[in-house]
Amino acid sequence: MYSGIPLLIIDDLGMRKLPANAAEDLLEIVMRRYERTSTILTSNRPLDDWPQLLATRRRCRLPRPLMHHSHLIEIRGKSYRLHEHSLTARNRKAKATT
Repeated sequence: MYSGIPLLIIDDLGMRKLPANAAEDLLEIVMRRYERTSTILTSNRPLDDWPQLLATRRRCRLPRPLMHHSHLIEIRGKSYRLHEHSLTARNRKAKATT
C-alpha cells in the first residue's frame, strides 16, 4: 500500500513511543520502500533516541535501510511553536489587563 507512493512523509516521529507492533509495521514499510521510493521522517528527538522510539520485539539498532542513502538535516534553535505560544499568551494577558 505505502510502497508505491513516490514520497512518503512521516512527521513528528517520537511524539510518543510506538507500541512494538506499530514500530515493526513502520520498519516494514521502510524496508519495502528501500531503494525504490523516497521517505522523509521528521522528529524533534535526537537521532540517539530513535532506537528506543522504534523498539520492537527484535531489539535492534537503527535498521540499515533507514540510514543508508539518507541525508540528516539537524536544525538547532528555539521551537517556533513555543515562540508562537508565548506570543499568543502575552497578547491574551495584555488584552485582559486593558
